[in-house]
Amino acid sequence: MPRFRRWLGWILAGFVVLALLGLVAAGGVYYTLSSRLPDVQSLRQVEMQEPMYVYASDGRLMAVYGQARRYPIQMSDVPERLKQAFLATEDARFYEHGGVDYKGIARAVWLLATTDDKRVPGGSTITQQVARQFFLSSEYSYTRKLNEILLARKIESELSKDEIFELYLNKSFFGNRAYGVGAAAEYYYGKKLGELSLDEMASLAGIPKFPSSGNPISNPERARERRDYYVLQRMADLGFISQAEADAAKAVPMHAKPHEPPVEVYAPYVAELVRQEMIARYGGEVLDKGYRVTTTIDANLQQAADVAVRDGLILYDHRHGWHGVEQHVDVAADADAATLAGHLSGIVTQSGLRPAIVSATLPDGGAKVVLSDRSELSLPAAATRWANKTPAALLKRGDIVRVRAGEKDGEWIIDQIPRGQSALVSLDANNGALRAMVGGFSFAGNKFNRATQARRQPGSSFKPFVYAAAFEKGFNPASIVLDAPVVFRDRRGKTWSPQNDGGGFKGPMRLREALVQSRNLVSVRLLDAIGVDFARQYIAQFGFDQAELPPNLSMSLGTASLTPLSVARGYAVFANGGSRVDPWIIDEVRDRDGTVLFKENPAVACRTCATNGGNAAPVSQVVDGFNFGAAAPAQPPKPVSGAEKPAAQIIPAPTATDAKIAPRAIDERTAYQLVSMMRDVVQRGTGTAAKVLGREDVGGKTGSTNDHRDAWFSGFGGPLATTVWVGRDDFKSLGYREYGGKAALPIWIDYMRVALKDAPITANDPPDGMTQATINGAVEWVKNEDMDRLQDYDYGLQDQQADDKAFDIF
Repeated sequence: MPRFRRWLGWILAGFVVLALLGLVAAGGVYYTLSSRLPDVQSLRQVEMQEPMYVYASDGRLMAVYGQARRYPIQMSDVPERLKQAFLATEDARFYEHGGVDYKGIARAVWLLATTDDKRVPGGSTITQQVARQFFLSSEYSYTRKLNEILLARKIESELSKDEIFELYLNKSFFGNRAYGVGAAAEYYYGKKLGELSLDEMASLAGIPKFPSSGNPISNPERARERRDYYVLQRMADLGFISQAEADAAKAVPMHAKPHEPPVEVYAPYVAELVRQEMIARYGGEVLDKGYRVTTTIDANLQQAADVAVRDGLILYDHRHGWHGVEQHVDVAADADAATLAGHLSGIVTQSGLRPAIVSATLPDGGAKVVLSDRSELSLPAAATRWANKTPAALLKRGDIVRVRAGEKDGEWIIDQIPRGQSALVSLDANNGALRAMVGGFSFAGNKFNRATQARRQPGSSFKPFVYAAAFEKGFNPASIVLDAPVVFRDRRGKTWSPQNDGGGFKGPMRLREALVQSRNLVSVRLLDAIGVDFARQYIAQFGFDQAELPPNLSMSLGTASLTPLSVARGYAVFANGGSRVDPWIIDEVRDRDGTVLFKENPAVACRTCATNGGNAAPVSQVVDGFNFGAAAPAQPPKPVSGAEKPAAQIIPAPTATDAKIAPRAIDERTAYQLVSMMRDVVQRGTGTAAKVLGREDVGGKTGSTNDHRDAWFSGFGGPLATTVWVGRDDFKSLGYREYGGKAALPIWIDYMRVALKDAPITANDPPDGMTQATINGAVEWVKNEDMDRLQDYDYGLQDQQADDKAFDIF
């Protein structure tokens, strides 16, 4: 007996020692792990990833950017039934325990120790899930589980239950890039939380366990099983709802479907431009900070621009006939609609032109086609009326073509992707705000933004800039210049003989008529008279980079490579009375809380402010046409000598303390003269088609290049300066007689018809410092200082030069 007691004493002592050692070890582990735990208070300031929203000027949504769909909510926004659905699914005793379910933990430890399965149910509470979501990895190990338990306890000690629950609901992943229950409700059902029905709440509560493979879109059967038997029934068993309510909700069919944020203004080229500029300003993480960006885009004008470009390119393409099917695939004779539709996978819709595959041709000349959604269309013989052939004559089974909805209900037309491309830029001429922009026929087809990235020759639409430089040298709209053949020879013996488009010469003619009729030889002689160096320096004041202006006489014919945006900016100088404005697109940036981070204060044109002798302020550094800060000043040309009166009375700038005045690019009087002449281009020149607008303030200039590679129309009306370019990305010809007035001007007209609706007529009154005089048989407004030196231009100076007078022109 004594021996037994002695052994028992030793055993008890051993247990005590082991217990003490265990406590010491546990304490050491606790101290080691707890010292490494993150600061829980950081959860109070956590910023959930939220997409960036881009809006038109009137607040209509244009685009959403970001890796995650998330709409952070507050617990006050969550209906009680929705809370109960998540509690029943994830943690029924959430409001009772201290953050850890010890029974569940014990079960998980036992399974890890006794099985080979490393992924076992862990009895994780909502608090533990929050700890894992924000601070820990998804690794399955004892160490991570211990960290999770300790961190959950720490979270419970420092945050309220509702704060923890709110973090869980906002952080959980619900599949399809939806993070948080707010985004999940919007994506799967297109509803706010308060609008959800019981069956929808239960469906959402069942998603986080299997967000990718068990959400109601990817696997509706599995999602329904979880909704009915795991969420709704458990809610009933816990007394959150009655059994009758659960049964009624179970009877509702699964009806989730994708609901993207409703984009109200289609402007993908604009939205991408905004995205790039926001990243340039705030860094790559800006797309996930929930910023709200308001742009200068006018939603109605943008829609008009999209329609005008689409219709204009389709009309151009139809003039040149059918150019064949998009592609052909061999299909089995017994292939059904689903099989045929499979061949359209990856082919995107472009500007309303949907891909379709021909399933059969019909005896009446029509054809049957299958769309990518497996639906079938039976198209009549008139579906290719524009091609002057029937579908049966153009197509065969297996051909992949495009179809679009016609003007009549239920009408479908077989069409084709235009070979031509186009860009449209419309600016508020008074401050440079971008009101509408289209960078091509289809952003889905090609994301290259031709409005800001394509550098093409503007042709004759560049001539007004040359004329403006000449007027700075003393020429005026009534000055006479010879329209006759001329040959230039360079020092290497090469010759250049510019020609008028269409040939022919008209002899001496006034500059107003030369611009109205777009006479090339007059422009060449004019540039030769004032000097290429002076002209390049002067024209750079419109906002062009002087380095992109050719250092030779070919510049007079528009051989510079310019973007449509830069050309529109140049025309804005004429329209606003001579001030250079910087294009801009972002008006305001707010953070997720509505705090204004940025508000644009653009420089505004001022017709009555000082002219600075016609000289401009320093030219800004421009990237893709947008101002990104000041650069070194450009050397302005010297003022014309002999002026006896100031060009205009100097009037103080507006008194608003934050007002900025745009720098003057050219003399206001020169702008008046060119506007007057370009209005004549519309009234009786190459732009007469624009008379259909019925507005006296519309003016502009057509432009075409060699072999009709580029077609332009740039002009103004009301408050807008608008440029349209049409061409091909491969620089091939647009086709015979596809001039600016035929290919580009109709697009410009269609857009401006909408843009100028109800806009007041803009006056063009001669500014101070001008005199009306009869010169060379025409009545013109002339600068005062030019009156004393009026003389006809000696066009004999432009006869062919001797070899010793030759100079570099190429």
